[in-house]
Amino acid sequence: MNLRQLLNIINLTTPAGLLLARAGHCAVKPGPDGLLLAGGWTWPLPKAAAFTVGNVILYRPRAARLFSPGPDGPAPLLRHEARHASQYAGLGLAFLPLYFAAAGLSVLRTGVPASGNVFERLAGLADGGYR
Repeated sequence: MNLRQLLNIINLTTPAGLLLARAGHCAVKPGPDGLLLAGGWTWPLPKAAAFTVGNVILYRPRAARLFSPGPDGPAPLLRHEARHASQYAGLGLAFLPLYFAAAGLSVLRTGVPASGNVFERLAGLADGGYR
């Protein structure tokens, strides 16, 4: 077990992510570096193709192909979501209100929730599919 996994269990974000995956009827399988891939998210929110809670990456059926490794290693979207998992490890459940506040500020500054969001920028806008 790596440090990120341990911290996200202790801070209850991975258990919260697993509860969401169960509620959303997602199939959970192990991913690289202790991440859990929960495919099949169909709830209307969030609208993103994928989102992370703790070490659990929940994604829509249309996004499954975006997690396939490429010639340069892990898929860009997987790298992006893994960085969010690390953000959860540092901030715990406080990540959620801080993320939403950063998204709101981004909308005010740029008109979109991601490009000015410090958490999305630190996770890599291009890897997350943002401009």
